[in-house]
Amino acid sequence: MQAKETLFADLVQGRAQQFQVPLYQRTYSWTEKQLRQLWTDILEQAELLESGEKASTHFLGSVVLAPSPQNEATFPRWLVVDGQQRLTTLSLALAAIRDHIADGEPDEAERIDEEYLINKRKNGSDRFRLLPTQADRAQFAAYVRGPLSEQASDGAVAAAYGFFRRKLVEAADPAAPQDVLRIEEAITSRLTLVAVTAERADNVHRIFESLNNTGLKLSQADLLRNYLFMRLPTRGERIYETYWLPLQDSLSNDELEQLMWLQLVLDGDDRVRRQDLYAAQQQRFERGEVSEAEIEAYIKELYRRGALFRRLLHPEVEPNAAVRAHLHRLDTWQAQVTYPALMLLLDRRERRDLNSADTARAMSYIESFLVRRMMCRVPTNNLNRIFQAVPGQLPLDMPVADGLHQLLSAENRFWPDDDELREKVRTAPFYKFGRGHQRKLVLQRLEESYEHPEPVDFAAAQLTIEHVMPQSPGDEWLRMLSEDVVAGESAEDLHSRLQHTLGNLTLTAVNAELSNHPFERKQDLLQGSHLEMNRRIAATERWGADEIRARADELADRAIALWPAPLRGVGRAERSRDWNLAHQVLAALPHGTWTSYGDLAAFIGSGAQAVGNHLANTPGVANAYRVLTSEGKVSDGFRWTPQDVGSDVRARLSADGVRFTANGAADPAQRLSADDLALLVGGAEDDQADVREDAAQRTSESQGEQTHADPFYLQLVAENSPERRFFRQLAADNSRETVEAVRELFARWEGLGGWINTVGHDSTGAFLMLGEASAPGSGMSPMSLTPGCGLGGSVYVAFHGLAGHESFTDHALRAELLRRLNELEGVDLQEREPGRGPDPSFQLSVLEKDRNRELLVETLTWFRDRWESRGTD
Repeated sequence: MQAKETLFADLVQGRAQQFQVPLYQRTYSWTEKQLRQLWTDILEQAELLESGEKASTHFLGSVVLAPSPQNEATFPRWLVVDGQQRLTTLSLALAAIRDHIADGEPDEAERIDEEYLINKRKNGSDRFRLLPTQADRAQFAAYVRGPLSEQASDGAVAAAYGFFRRKLVEAADPAAPQDVLRIEEAITSRLTLVAVTAERADNVHRIFESLNNTGLKLSQADLLRNYLFMRLPTRGERIYETYWLPLQDSLSNDELEQLMWLQLVLDGDDRVRRQDLYAAQQQRFERGEVSEAEIEAYIKELYRRGALFRRLLHPEVEPNAAVRAHLHRLDTWQAQVTYPALMLLLDRRERRDLNSADTARAMSYIESFLVRRMMCRVPTNNLNRIFQAVPGQLPLDMPVADGLHQLLSAENRFWPDDDELREKVRTAPFYKFGRGHQRKLVLQRLEESYEHPEPVDFAAAQLTIEHVMPQSPGDEWLRMLSEDVVAGESAEDLHSRLQHTLGNLTLTAVNAELSNHPFERKQDLLQGSHLEMNRRIAATERWGADEIRARADELADRAIALWPAPLRGVGRAERSRDWNLAHQVLAALPHGTWTSYGDLAAFIGSGAQAVGNHLANTPGVANAYRVLTSEGKVSDGFRWTPQDVGSDVRARLSADGVRFTANGAADPAQRLSADDLALLVGGAEDDQADVREDAAQRTSESQGEQTHADPFYLQLVAENSPERRFFRQLAADNSRETVEAVRELFARWEGLGGWINTVGHDSTGAFLMLGEASAPGSGMSPMSLTPGCGLGGSVYVAFHGLAGHESFTDHALRAELLRRLNELEGVDLQEREPGRGPDPSFQLSVLEKDRNRELLVETLTWFRDRWESRGTD
């Protein structure tokens, strides 16, 4: 290989020659961001030429060239292995200059054309000095042949040409005219390139791979495309035009990469990761001598499966109504994890191994598997592995749909049966499970099961989930619930246990009107609903515990009919998930907090007595002694297990930062409700992997064509401390500006003498703390931050907790805190009575504004001063 510094003019001028962009190269992709930077550099060099200064040239980058297989002694042709984006952009800029001066200076326009753009005495594609890849070729050729006004204006090539035409018009402004030919000279003789030229014997593919195999510049799909077409010297053009270009036009680069990965999975590789697909496919090809026919067969199969894959992305193109309905629901569920199984079904149907009816039946098992697991709160951490394994594990001795049913019913697949589903519908806090669109889809399907003669158009209706018994009940609601309580239970406990269960939830378009009104008012509004489930709720005389449970039983029957059950006798794991979840959340209790048996029961969908019995008889449960009665007292039935080291419970609680009131009860301000507990534990391994992938994607998108990710973001992915888990989730659910604002806030809070307590199994929250971290029970937190779980982060002001602290027992001080916070633009906090709804909150994105951060720091400084003055006022 030879390398030398050169100018654009020296590279392309002179005798007839051509620079060919190979088939494997990605299409032209410079955006206005890169174009603006280049134009700034060009104008700077043009000004230096105008002034006569002998300044250094501007280095534009490198171009890697290799002899083309079609090379001729009298007409050199070069493959552009690297640098096609630069060459294409400069050629378009010169075409724009040529067209800009064509009317006034036709001779100069002709000179530019012949020196840089065309081979005057050649015809056809040989006429162009630069020949882009096929996807860009026609449009590029059109702009080289004539001005923009005569050509179509879509695509990146057209956008670049149009950009330069606009900038040339601006440069001709009489107020500050610029010599256009100076601009041409700056492009051709002031922008330097390093031209790296390979010899014919050099392995061009290895050169390309070494330049781009970092995964930062090119995607896995780009690298694999290069590999394929480098091995098609005689068939490449035909295969590209016939199969690859239509496939590339029908899918985004990300979708194409996903299809390539799915092809590997369907061919039996159940362990390959998407980020490794290039190496995995390359290894498959290189097990023997790969022929052009084998490469062609692979691309043809990819093309065929691409048509099937588009049905997953766009279910409306599926011709069969039953299959289309399942694909629509799985698309709404955002069930991309099931793509290997869905592609297998569509592929086997196309091969006539099953018909559309059996395809729909098999998809109903997939849908049921996802829905029942969500409704029963089965962790999602192994879904990727389960579905990726389907093509390789599907039984061969039975029909496809039956085999899939058996496979998903197997041991350790955790597909809940009818009994478990019925129990969870009755007792579990459904509103806290899954994602919002998934909960809404479950309710939509349940409504559809009534088969109303005039069904609601859910696509057009603006429906949201409504708690019939409100989350913040008024006195009338609590009086109704007091009629249904059992011994040892309060109306508040019963409300906490039932409010989020499926029996208390519905869909409505009048959520704001329903609000927290008494049931009689809600009845009137629900009676006028077009939804059958709402009319049935309105037909009841009251809405208490018995009515909620009765409706839950009815909905459970409908759910069982909608979503088929797993097969019995295939084998399943012991049902211990709920207690594992309870153990996780207890282990995550932050310093200075406690919870009740009722809160923990509501969180896992069990009963307070069952929770008490389990904790009393299960050794080694972390923080079991921090589960108290709803009054904040140690239960009379509490005892240390023989394996635990017993001690005075209150002393242990005090050591953990739990304060006690004058009557000996734990401070109610430190109690964590079922909703608070839900914030402490999150999803599982694959959810964290999704967060890492999303954070990496955000980094990539925010940095354009940069080849190095921000070290801070790499550190987020690499480390697994609670703080890093918090910031990892923060980066996934919020803008880069918000993440930086939070980092600054944390630093300034620590500068004020505070510290940060990040808690949760999956980075669920960060508390701004005052007091010594090493002195249990001595501190307090004015506010906490949550990363957002897909909806954007929030700041929660510990208004209720402050009421129990000696520094803020005066209501006027708490009101002053809210007043100060409301000075932030975009913040409007309303005071709530303790026990009436969650703490006031505002969006983390508010902190992106410099003024808002300054106001918040001033407020926190005031808060710290008040806290430090305790006992001295």
